[in-house]
Amino acid sequence: MSKDYSLIWELDSIYSGGSSSTELRDALQQNKQELDQFVQNIRDWSIPENTEDTAEFLILINQNADISRVLLTASSYLECLASANVNDERALELAALVYQHQSILQTAEDEWHEKFAQISDRVWNEILTQNGFEQIAFVLNEARTNRKKKGTKEVEAAINALSVDGYRGWSDHYDTIVSKVRVKVEIDGETKDLSAGQALNMLNHPKRDVRQAVFQAYTKSWQENGRLFADTLNHLAGFRLATYDMRKWDKVLAEPLAINRMEQGTLDAMWNVIREHKSTFTTFLDRKAKLLGVPKLSFYDVEAPLVFGEDTKKYSFQEGADFIIQQFQKFSPKMAHFAEHAFANKWIEAEDRDNKRPGGFCTDFPLVKESRIFMTYDGAPSTVATLAHELGHAFHSYVIRDEPFENTGYAMNVAETASTFAEMIIADASVKEASTKEEKITLLEDKIGRSVAFFMNIHARFLFETRFYEARKAGILSVDALNRLMEEAQREAYLDALDEYHPQFWASKLHFYISEVPFYNFPYTFGYLFSLGIYNKAIQEGESYEDKYIALLKDTGAMTTEELAKKHLGVDLTKPDFWESAVQITVNDVSEFLKLTEDL
Repeated sequence: MSKDYSLIWELDSIYSGGSSSTELRDALQQNKQELDQFVQNIRDWSIPENTEDTAEFLILINQNADISRVLLTASSYLECLASANVNDERALELAALVYQHQSILQTAEDEWHEKFAQISDRVWNEILTQNGFEQIAFVLNEARTNRKKKGTKEVEAAINALSVDGYRGWSDHYDTIVSKVRVKVEIDGETKDLSAGQALNMLNHPKRDVRQAVFQAYTKSWQENGRLFADTLNHLAGFRLATYDMRKWDKVLAEPLAINRMEQGTLDAMWNVIREHKSTFTTFLDRKAKLLGVPKLSFYDVEAPLVFGEDTKKYSFQEGADFIIQQFQKFSPKMAHFAEHAFANKWIEAEDRDNKRPGGFCTDFPLVKESRIFMTYDGAPSTVATLAHELGHAFHSYVIRDEPFENTGYAMNVAETASTFAEMIIADASVKEASTKEEKITLLEDKIGRSVAFFMNIHARFLFETRFYEARKAGILSVDALNRLMEEAQREAYLDALDEYHPQFWASKLHFYISEVPFYNFPYTFGYLFSLGIYNKAIQEGESYEDKYIALLKDTGAMTTEELAKKHLGVDLTKPDFWESAVQITVNDVSEFLKLTEDL
């Protein structure tokens, strides 16, 4: 018998009292003391001259992990509070304090890693074979290599200190502006005053006149605040470019590729294969336009549901949860048990209410080895898939919870693999379990819509951001220039298959303003296609693949992306073969959709 799952998460087991928590305040005070001691220990640490001088090295590794766990937990907790209530100003203030601590820690780590680089290669390699170092050798090597590419100790200290009011300051400024954005729109004679998140959800409304009205009001709101968003994006990017200049980095993609532990050849191979198959998806968009009764889709039609009859299928939160658990069970009983645990223990904030941030995320609390999921659930099949997507993230964190802390910092591209794998399970199951032809068409369209998002929408973001950073090197871009750049990227990414685009997308999309990770786009597409390869293996092997899948997830923080694929899938990601086979799966979905709808 299913349980009565809550739409509101529980956070008191992390820290009680919300943003007024004395427990959190005390934890941050103690953390600052430990952080100051760590900084001093780094300065006092003597560079090992042989393998006998490594006891202090291990102590520093453990101190670093302990401090990081507290900061990551506090940061996640405050992100949860601020996302669930955009008016929680105290949470934002405390988040700024946490970021100051993180900046100090990063400066200390830079100084520490600089000493890594001064250890002779012979001694370094011998150290990494010792007990206590062997398991985390990849991460230590990566830190040493990356540090060699950065600036001097003084340069990095300056960057980290300035980043509080640089990277983080402008990113926080964006959150502040978004919290004030309201979308006023008249629907069926009633004026609605919506938050940005509520309006975004309504762009998936089954009625086109509603979508159109909301889209017009939505884009107007972003345009009215365009100067504020343009200033924010320009200065955030300007700080990043100044940082690159100080480090003598001339390639804008160098950092995001390094963060994702990924080669340029892999990225190029992926996009090249996608480009070769885009015409298949414009054919899909044309067929969808015909089914919606319009000559050509507009931007707000791309994710609109196909409706046959009165209403599109809706799932209560309980029904959505039960469906996810049931489908996970077919591939991985451990995954299903985990999902049930997350629902039962109120790890999910899904209520549809005002004053929540738009979008969704999964965040981790390493101190207690738990996760929390944030989203706004409306019962549509797409939000059931989104819920599964975030549970995939949480499961990834769960299976590596007992790995060395250093190996839990997996990159975004492989993080998106676990989430899209979980999402694919639900999307595929929904199509297969459809009771009528019409329902199958509806669900298959929703499934193909994810391919369109990853191959076209995400590609437009990648094209925009690449070109924006190149243009920003020459100076500030105006609102109109940003709008033009965005629309040009969308037209290219969609092969000009749409009637109307969203030039203000650069302002409305949070991902362009995330300070920690530049180019928060291509990893989604990577994760989607990489997960398709894994999903194929899971279908072929059934439950017997469960342990292999978990072994792959456990390795995500301890090797490069290319090494991970070679070890667990036996493929070379810099070659087109793997990407071709993965994209072909999505092409087959389109072929089935076109066949089912040819007489409609």
